This record gives sequence, structure tokens and C-alpha cells, in this order.
Amino acid sequence: MPQQDRAYATREAILHAAAEEFDRLGYERTSLTAVLARAGLTKGAFYFHFASKEAVASALIDRQSELWTQVRETWRARGVDPLSALHGMFAESADRMAADVVLRAGVRLAADREIGYPGVPSTHIMWEKLIASYVVEAGERGDLRPGVDPDAVARTLCGAALGARLISSATTACADFPARIREVLGYVLPCVAAPEWKLSGSQNTADGVTEA
Repeated sequence: MPQQDRAYATREAILHAAAEEFDRLGYERTSLTAVLARAGLTKGAFYFHFASKEAVASALIDRQSELWTQVRETWRARGVDPLSALHGMFAESADRMAADVVLRAGVRLAADREIGYPGVPSTHIMWEKLIASYVVEAGERGDLRPGVDPDAVARTLCGAALGARLISSATTACADFPARIREVLGYVLPCVAAPEWKLSGSQNTADGVTEA
């Protein structure tokens, strides 16, 4: 294996091992010794790639942030209506988190950092603003019921998603997170969407939203 490929593989092994520990125990309770044991690496190999445990955590946070940007851009590029894009983003995000411990760890670390580092911009507030902008667009298209408050919809979806993630993480290691998110979407979207609105794109009624 070429040296560059070996270096990449080692870095990925560190990130995955750290993610397993962070996802299981959180940042504070995770030890570098446990990460090294899980990865099967020496301290020298670790410090070649990362300066500290904090550096690994930051790399995981950056990775999840980059992925969410990609998910948003992908759904925006599909050209579906705003409510369908919201459904797609939520469902895909839940699927990815259930399948990828590196992503789950990054999400947990980002949330923990907001609590432990005053002044760090809140990811949840950012998501609320983003979701509200989609709901506003839906209203401009005539896809909402009269009187729907986009900010209230955004708060409801974000709060429900956060609660679903915490419960799912504690009970099934996020295995049932996709089902929980689809339940949320299946109840919330029909309550705010105009009766004639139909889910478009690659989503369908099996995802929990009944087409009008």
C-alpha cells in the first residue's frame, strides 16, 4: 500500500475508533487510551495525525458539518418543492446517522460543545432558521394551510428531531431514528401543508406522509 494510502487509512482508523468511543461515552468520558486500543495504534501513530483528543473531536464535528451542507445542496439541486425537500433532508439525515457512527459522534460532539463552550453558534438555531426559510418558500408557493407560522413549524420539527435523536441514541444506538423521524414528518407535514400538496421527488407514501 502506498504511503499516502496508509496515512489516509490510519487517519480514518483513528477517526472511526474515536467516533465509537465518543458516541458511546461522550467527549469527557472518552480517554485517548481507549481510542488507541480500539484502533490498534500507538501514541506515535496518533500524534502524527492529531495533536490531541480535542483535535480529533474537531475533525469529527467538521465532517458532520460538511455532510449536512452536501445533503442540503443535493436536495436543493433536485428541484422539488420546499416541503418535499424538507422531508427528504430529514429522512436522509436520519438514515445516515443510523448507519454511520462517525456522523453520529460528530453530531453528539457538536451538541455537547454548544453546551460546554458559551458563545459557540448554536447548530439548532441555525437549523431552525434554515427550516423556517423552506416553510416560507412553501407558503409563497401556496403549499401551506392558512395561518401557518414558519418559525413555529421550524421549532416544532427541530425540537421533535432533537428529542427523537436523544431517545433513539439512548435506547437503540440510533437504529430506530429513521422510523422516529418519519413518524414526526408523517404527523407534522400534513398538519401544515395545503390539502392539495403532494410529496414529490424520491419520497413516497411509505415514508409516512399521505398524499392528498
